[in-house]
Amino acid sequence: MADVLDAEIAPPVEVRPAIDGSSAAAILLMLLDESEAATILKHLDPDEVRQLAKSMFDTANASEVQIEQALDRFVTRSRNVSALAVGADTRIRAVINQAVGNVRADNILSAVAPQSSAASLEMLRWMDVEAISALLASEHPQVGALILSVLVPDVAARAIESLDELLQADLVLRAAQLTAVPVAAIEDLEAVLTAANVGGQRVAKQPIGGPSDVAKIMKVMPRHLSERTIRALKKHDKQLAQTIEEEMFIFENLRDLDMRSLGTILRAVDAAQLALALKGSDEAMADLCLSTMSKRAAETIRDEMAEMTMVKRTDVDEAQKAIMQIVRQMAANGDIVIAGGADDYV
Repeated sequence: MADVLDAEIAPPVEVRPAIDGSSAAAILLMLLDESEAATILKHLDPDEVRQLAKSMFDTANASEVQIEQALDRFVTRSRNVSALAVGADTRIRAVINQAVGNVRADNILSAVAPQSSAASLEMLRWMDVEAISALLASEHPQVGALILSVLVPDVAARAIESLDELLQADLVLRAAQLTAVPVAAIEDLEAVLTAANVGGQRVAKQPIGGPSDVAKIMKVMPRHLSERTIRALKKHDKQLAQTIEEEMFIFENLRDLDMRSLGTILRAVDAAQLALALKGSDEAMADLCLSTMSKRAAETIRDEMAEMTMVKRTDVDEAQKAIMQIVRQMAANGDIVIAGGADDYV
């Protein structure tokens, strides 16, 4: 009987832990010839290159199983890539140019083709912080504002730290006021970045900058510098400065607070207002906020949320902004602390 049972029991199936995308990509690169891997890396941005470089070190001793998983993942993903997509941009442009001529083709494609960053703007992401800071100090502020808006926030913050106070405020003001960049502005920047050769390519207006991007920069600046810059900005445009302040700490950032501070804030908020604000958030956010309250208070707010049917996005935004005004006031009074700049708290 025991022999029969043993024969019917299937051998255990080996469960392989799934390999993550970054590790799989690193393994594939290491399997390629050096020149081939370098060609691929040239098409990636700096953050992606840094991540892949780290993964390549981490997977240097990859097992045969991991290598097999990486290859399987690549083959599976490759099946989903349409043959039409390979080199599509070049082929489409060549066809349109031949059909209507270069000038008209340029006008047509600038309106319908997917937009991408100009080569000169991408080059900025690779430059040393000191070199960027020197550019910001020596070039026209409008060119500087364009440079500032293209940079990763923490790099931008470090690049303007050493600049004159008035220049800092001027650059931040101009960057916050950017909405779209005309061709002429890109050409000015290309003239500054002489090492970048984009072959006279015409660049359509690109949506960059604005209060949200500037707020990200300000958040990673040291507290005393961000506060000083905001004060200077208020002298030029009080409304814009207020918008940036609002973007620096939004409703979703309440997740980052400790439970004591979060509870202190929510006790000062009207229940109906909180219910409306949470109606526009995900369930995890609602659970987090309500966990700081008594069971009865939490149930009351959940009941109010359940009674709401369709709510306007604008009403939710107003409720969340009103709560954040309370947060900023409590932080100013010292009742709570919220995460501030790169090395401090407010």
